[in-house]
Amino acid sequence: MKFCVKWIMTLALVGMTGLAMADVPGPAQSAPPPAAASTVAAASSTAPPGVSAAASAPRSGAHPLTAGDLAAFFDGMVPFALKRGDVAGGVISVVKDGKVLFAKGYGYADLKTRERPSPATTLFRPGSTSKLFTWTAVMQLVEQGKLDLDRDINDYLDFRIPPRFGKPITLRNLMTHTPGFEDTARGLIPTDPDAIDLGRYLKTHVPARIFPPGKVVAYSNYGCGLAGYIVQRVSGEPFADYIDKHIFQPLGMHHSTFEQPLPPDLAPLMAKGYKSRSDGEPKPFELVDPAPAGAMSTTALDMTRFMIAQLQDGRYGDARILDKATAERMHSLQHTEVPGMNGFDLGFYQGNRNGQRIIGHAGDTNWFHSDLHLLLDADVGIFMSFNSAGNRGGAHVIRRAVFRAFLDRYFPYDAPSPPTASSAKADAARVVGWYESSRRNESALSMLYLLSQVPVTALPDGTLVVPMLTNPAAKPLHWRETSPLHYRQVHGTAHLVFVAGKDGGIRYAATDDLPPVMVLQRVPAWRSLGMVKPLLGIATLLALATVLIWFFGWWVRRHYRRRLELTHAQRVMRLLSRLGALAVVVVLFGWLAFLVTMTAHTSILLSGAAVPWLYVLYVFGVIGLLGALAMIANTVRVWLAPRRGGWVLAGETLLALAAVYVIWFIFAFGLVSFNVHY
Repeated sequence: MKFCVKWIMTLALVGMTGLAMADVPGPAQSAPPPAAASTVAAASSTAPPGVSAAASAPRSGAHPLTAGDLAAFFDGMVPFALKRGDVAGGVISVVKDGKVLFAKGYGYADLKTRERPSPATTLFRPGSTSKLFTWTAVMQLVEQGKLDLDRDINDYLDFRIPPRFGKPITLRNLMTHTPGFEDTARGLIPTDPDAIDLGRYLKTHVPARIFPPGKVVAYSNYGCGLAGYIVQRVSGEPFADYIDKHIFQPLGMHHSTFEQPLPPDLAPLMAKGYKSRSDGEPKPFELVDPAPAGAMSTTALDMTRFMIAQLQDGRYGDARILDKATAERMHSLQHTEVPGMNGFDLGFYQGNRNGQRIIGHAGDTNWFHSDLHLLLDADVGIFMSFNSAGNRGGAHVIRRAVFRAFLDRYFPYDAPSPPTASSAKADAARVVGWYESSRRNESALSMLYLLSQVPVTALPDGTLVVPMLTNPAAKPLHWRETSPLHYRQVHGTAHLVFVAGKDGGIRYAATDDLPPVMVLQRVPAWRSLGMVKPLLGIATLLALATVLIWFFGWWVRRHYRRRLELTHAQRVMRLLSRLGALAVVVVLFGWLAFLVTMTAHTSILLSGAAVPWLYVLYVFGVIGLLGALAMIANTVRVWLAPRRGGWVLAGETLLALAAVYVIWFIFAFGLVSFNVHY
């Protein structure tokens, strides 16, 4: 499921360095981990029926897309990548022209028993790839005239989404992730199966709306949950039952379900989930709420049936889950932040690359990491899923590297390389600065998203570097301007585009190097990490130094039996000021400890168990705020007592300035908001 919470938190704490493997995997040079379980190869190198040999011939430089060549390609790459990425196992399946071309399991489904994953019977959790089934269900009801993509969704709900921005949210907004919701993660992976209730979750977790509907793409699990609930209400069938009856059964997907926990006949077939292969400790079955956003369990071969149905415009054999016109509509562009760049169709997002028209969806839970791509014009689909995140070169990097290597092998493409624009250096000066993801939470986690801001820097030759955009070796990509504010990857084909407002100021950036689930919005200098970090650092150091000097001074005076020559009122104010400095230090380090802990244990955040700790931090925030006021009050009193020395006046003044900045920071980033909606 595309939760991205751990990804965001990790980036926040490591400076947006990204997840990466040391190198792009190649053929294994040493004994690889156990390769495949069963292999399905239902095609040959001959042209399929109804297609001429000329039409199916590979382009210049392309390898033949056959079962044999796929086996050689994946067998040479995947076992080594799993070992290098510390990933337990995975499955991959490929379809072409309505047939299963390849399906194979690699590594282990169970590290203890050394059971290898079967593409036919081993269940994996595809996470947010599940959303494609929710969106297909929506389109089925649209096709039947029971839903209207452009109608206010409140007309289909038994509760109301509060009005905002003067425009209603529509199903089209939900399917293109443009309803304007802030991101939410609380309760996304609960621990109690009895607590899962789609309607109750949606009614008690309504996110704030931070953008007008239809304007800004900001990925939303909650929005997909709403769509699934609408399917449930309009059809009169529980969501899981609807998907089973109207999609799984017609397609013969007998090893797929949205039920949580798994039905007794499927539970023994579930692959174990792991943090990493070396960790080796199996994790409990993950629950997902709202279920329509990512609760599906399935096999690699079951997913081939869905891919074939989508590639064949809703038809699989004699079964049909969508009319041709509906499927074509579902696969057509509905929203993009930059004309010509990848955007959203109806539920699918675009991943056009190597001259191919590609749609698909990735998905992540804590332990499972998956991806699905459909090459519409080539009639090819590929699905992959892995059962552990692994190390920094783990599943996230593997799935991207595998797919891009797949494209380069079977669909090589040499894009023309335009010259560098003459405006490169001038425009580089315009775009440098700090950016934040449109997919963010402003209610309770502003501190986290401050730390996850992305710097855009320019090199002397006018090329740009964005640390979050890296190659598989974790090296930042370089970007060269080819036309005003349009950049292309140096030695690559990806694009990075900056969009300016009417006043000429940069508003946001978009790239096709990542899925189009968000944009990077320009951050004002005063709110940027580049300014906040040094100023807050100085303020923190001043407060910490004050506390240390206070304690050390007390120890020295006690040792030499000396006293400060202060009045009682001055002593009290000085004491409150020092306690205030201590409170400021506790607040700031407390938030840092919270973020570090949540990064290491994201289940605490996703289950909602972080809420009590947030309240504790908010209480300390109030104490810190009062402490900062005491620091300012003491400085004022010191200035009103002219007999104090110049060094004392200077020190107290610096401390007061630090307190003023801390007060602004506490309010600007919600450290006393007492809001736990995240």
